[in-house]
Amino acid sequence: MILGTMDAIDRWIDLLPPPFLAGFEFLKSPNVATLSEGKHEIDGDNVFAIVAKDLGRGKPDSPLECHRDYADIQYVVSGVDVIGWHPLSQCKRPTEAFDEERDLGFFLDRPTTWITLPTRHFVVFFPEDAHAPLASTGPVHKVVVKVRCPR
Repeated sequence: MILGTMDAIDRWIDLLPPPFLAGFEFLKSPNVATLSEGKHEIDGDNVFAIVAKDLGRGKPDSPLECHRDYADIQYVVSGVDVIGWHPLSQCKRPTEAFDEERDLGFFLDRPTTWITLPTRHFVVFFPEDAHAPLASTGPVHKVVVKVRCPR
């Protein structure tokens, strides 16, 4: 997991693999706040963004989720998101079989850490990071960049 602000991204962005670099360059775009909701292609199925405006569900209603094929760069355009984290290796109670087509699995396990992510902050979750997004209680405008990771 990586946590940071867009204001400081230029200090270390060149250290990231090219697919992550493409994702962060997309997030640095001056028009990112005005993008329509939905999917936006960056590099085909290798890197793409999902823009959403949601209402937080609160901690009790935010289950841990995981992905096997993609890392998430979760960026808050406006509002505040609270996101839970727990090592995937310690998640022992899946709610159902992993959905390969959607690259998505859920767990009954609970986060051990909660992260408050205000406007212009991001967090990167890798496939080994289970996370529980939208655990805040207010409106959140987010962009989630999905970056394909080799297994």
